[in-house]
Amino acid sequence: MSLPTSSPSEFFTGAQLLHILPLGIAGSLAAGLIFERSTALYRRFPLRNAREFFERLTDLLLDGRIQEAIQLCDRQDGKPAAGIVKQALLRCNQPDRMIEEGLHVSLMEATQVITRRTGFLATIANVATLLGLFGTIAGLIHAFQAVGHADAQQKSALLAAGISQAMNATLIGIGIAIPCMVAFSFLVARQNQLVSELDQAAGKTLDILKQRSFALQQDLLGAPHLEADSMSPVTVQTKRGAA
Repeated sequence: MSLPTSSPSEFFTGAQLLHILPLGIAGSLAAGLIFERSTALYRRFPLRNAREFFERLTDLLLDGRIQEAIQLCDRQDGKPAAGIVKQALLRCNQPDRMIEEGLHVSLMEATQVITRRTGFLATIANVATLLGLFGTIAGLIHAFQAVGHADAQQKSALLAAGISQAMNATLIGIGIAIPCMVAFSFLVARQNQLVSELDQAAGKTLDILKQRSFALQQDLLGAPHLEADSMSPVTVQTKRGAA
């Protein structure tokens, strides 16, 4: 019977490959997920020059240039905050309650887009740890079975090599889990920040639309006031005095 060794070339071959293959799949999924979520949360989703965007939006809306405001949102393609603003602008001539309901629906949809798939990292970290433990237990069972059929002179060497190989499974599992949990913490903090920015964008948009509505009401009420002022007693007496 050949003595098992703990060299990397033999660890990743034979029966041990069955223990490592699931860990390799979990690690590959985690790497791809971390890359995709990092790209989305740090580059694709954040609104570029948010302060300038809302200043320009305010000027356009107060001037009544709704189509230009919508085009401004279209230029921020793929940005959840701009999408929320656009949906509110499409309802700008509706009652305030309908605008608020539309903002609420858009906000929920955008939040789902931002937060999707991030939670899988925590799942992969837990599964990788369990797979590493499973590989260790399976390796120990295999080692003790080999020791039971070995000569007395080979038992200690077989047991030491088998335990070394089994511990490698736990090492790899933890090595996958730690980066997953670290990345998960950063990504969750980032997505929470983006969700908070979405809430602020919805609130700012609603406030701007209410300012526009108030300005329109003042314009409509301004004409009757001017006519009433022209017929006020002071004006009439002034006209009589001049006559």
